[in-house]
Amino acid sequence: MYSNLKPYYTHYKSLTQLGLPIIIGQIGTIVLGLADTLMIGQHSTTELGAAAFVNNMFVLVLVFGMGFAYGLTPIIGSLFGREENNKIGGMFKNALLANTLLAALLVGIMLLLYINLGNLGQPEELLPLMRPYFIVNLISLPFVSWFITFKQLSDGTTDTKTPMWIMLGGNLLNIVGNYVLIYGKLGFPELGLYGAGISTMFSRIMMAIVFAIILFKSKRYKAYHQGFFTQPINRADLTLLFRIGVPLSLQMGMETAAFSLSSIMVGWIGTKALAAHQVMLSISQLFYMVYYGMGAAVAIRVSYFTGQRDYKAVRLSSSAGFHLIMLIAFIVAIPVFIYRNSIGAIFTDSEAVCGMVAQLIWPLMIYQVGDGLQCAYGNAMRGLSYVKPLVPTAFVAYFLISLPIGYLLGIQLGFGLPGIWYAFPFGLTAAGLLYQYYFNKQVKKLSEK
Repeated sequence: MYSNLKPYYTHYKSLTQLGLPIIIGQIGTIVLGLADTLMIGQHSTTELGAAAFVNNMFVLVLVFGMGFAYGLTPIIGSLFGREENNKIGGMFKNALLANTLLAALLVGIMLLLYINLGNLGQPEELLPLMRPYFIVNLISLPFVSWFITFKQLSDGTTDTKTPMWIMLGGNLLNIVGNYVLIYGKLGFPELGLYGAGISTMFSRIMMAIVFAIILFKSKRYKAYHQGFFTQPINRADLTLLFRIGVPLSLQMGMETAAFSLSSIMVGWIGTKALAAHQVMLSISQLFYMVYYGMGAAVAIRVSYFTGQRDYKAVRLSSSAGFHLIMLIAFIVAIPVFIYRNSIGAIFTDSEAVCGMVAQLIWPLMIYQVGDGLQCAYGNAMRGLSYVKPLVPTAFVAYFLISLPIGYLLGIQLGFGLPGIWYAFPFGLTAAGLLYQYYFNKQVKKLSEK
C-alpha cells in the first residue's frame, strides 16, 4: 500500500498547500450564506421570500461569470510553469477587459429582468422589497467579476492564501454590516432587506479594491507589472480567453440549471418534498463547496505541469487530487450519515420533512464518488485548457441522463422525492467517467507529441 501511494506523496503535499486556503475561503462563503439567511429571516419572513427570489435570479448570472473567469487560471498556470512573467501580465490585462465586457453584458441582461420584474408573476407585496435589493446586487456585479479575475491570477501563480484572507475579511465585513443595517444598530437606520443588500454591495466593492491594491502594490506581483502596462490588448489573447471561458461557463450553467429543473419536478410532488429538497441542496452544497477547493488546486497544478510539458506529473497530480477529494468527502460524510435522522431538525421542526431528509442521505452518500470524479477530472481538463468536451458531456450527463431518470423514478414510477435524488448518482458518475476518459485521452495525445 505504501509503495503504491509513494509516487503521490509530493503531489498530496502540494495540492493540500494550495487547496486548503481555497477550502477555508469556501467555508467562509457557506457561513456567510447561512448568516445572511438567518439575519434576514429573523427580521421578516416576507423579506426572506423576496431575497430568495432575487438571489435565485442572480445565481445563474454569477455562475456564468465565474465559469468564464475560471478560464484564466490554466492560461496563467501554464505561463507560470514556463516563467513567462511578461506574458502573465499581458494576459491578465486582456482578461480584465474580457471579464469587464462580460460583466457589462450580464448587467444589461439583469437590467432587462429588473424592468420586467412586475411581469414575472410574483406577489405584489414583495415587489417594493425586491426592487431596491435587486439594484444594489446589480451595482455590485462588476466588482464580483473583477474580484474573480484577480483571484484567477492569484490562484494561477500558486498564491491561494491572499484571496482566502480577502474573502474571510469580506465575509466578516458583510456579517457586521448586515447586523448594523438590517436591525438599525450603532445609530444607523433599520433598513431590513435593503440594508442586507447595501452590506453585500459594500463588502464586494471593498474586496475588489483591496485585491487590486495588493496586486499592484505588493512585491510578490511586481514581476507581472511590466507585462500588464506594456503588453497590448490583442485579439489572440481575447480569443483564447473566450475559447476556454465560454465552455466552462456553459458547463457550470448547465449543472446549475439541471438542479433548478429538478426543483421544479419536486414542486409537483408537494410542499414538504420541496422543503426537504431545499434542505438537502444545502447539505450537498457543503460537500461540493468544500472539496471544490481541492479541485481548483488540481487545475492549478495540472496547468503548471502542462506548461513544463511534464505529463507524468500531470497524471499523478490529477489522481492525487481525486484521492484527496474522496478523503474530504469521507470525512464530511461521517457526521452527516451518523446524524442523518436528526440533521433535518437544524432547518425545520417538521417531522415529515426531517424523515424525508433522512431518506435522501443515502443517495447523497452514493453519488460522492461520481461527484468527486467529475470535480477532479473536470478541473484537470480545465488545467489542460482542454475544455471543448465539457459542454456536450455536461449536457448528456445532466439533461439526457439525470433529469430523465429523475422524472421516470420520481414522477412516472411514483417513488417521489427519493426517486429524483437517486437519479443524481447516474448523471454525476457519467460526467465523472467521461471527464476522466477525455482527460486521459488528451494527456496521451500531448505525451506523444
